Amino acid sequence: MFEKTPNDLLAYLPDLPVCVATGDTHKEAARNIRAAVAFHLDGMRAEGLTIPQPTAWAGLVAAQA
Repeated sequence: MFEKTPNDLLAYLPDLPVCVATGDTHKEAARNIRAAVAFHLDGMRAEGLTIPQPTAWAGLVAAQA
């Protein structure tokens, strides 16, 4: 998920609520959240925690303006 804030873009995943990242652009926020997720999941695995199954997904819907 991406959300515009007053200063940048916030990226987060509903299934990993403590895992967030920011960026000045969509591309930068996407790159940063990928790195944050990898780091977070590595930490969960190292601690023997269960990785949650995805419960949310994204898609695009075309609509006429």
